[in-house]
Amino acid sequence: MTDNLTRIDPKRLEEILQITPFHRWLGLTLRSCSNEQLELEMPWRDEIVSNPAIGSAHGGVLASLIDLTGLYTLLSQGTGAKATADLRVDYHRPATSGPLVASGKIIKIGKNISVAETRVYGPTGNLLASGRGAYVC
Repeated sequence: MTDNLTRIDPKRLEEILQITPFHRWLGLTLRSCSNEQLELEMPWRDEIVSNPAIGSAHGGVLASLIDLTGLYTLLSQGTGAKATADLRVDYHRPATSGPLVASGKIIKIGKNISVAETRVYGPTGNLLASGRGAYVC
């Protein structure tokens, strides 16, 4: 699937991840990177809570984590992904603690559009959210 692409070194990918202030604010770190998948980790922050009654994270934060993981999964394999064209997110249970781990995998690499799928897990391994993004290349 990615034989003709030049993969990005994980250390360089981590540097690229830290360029954007929003990524730094989220505290994103590269947990693992292989040909099959990429994992990002996000520490828990009180600022992401949108329902103080149960202490759950805002869905937009989870959607951002899904979006960014999909993008960086594609970038890690050398695609020219530049922007999100479409994003679908499903919420399975409230995220009420962290750290959160997002695992992305490539579905399709295309000339103009590439697709990646992401799953977000809580600290006990429960699936919290999942989604699929299409990215302009």
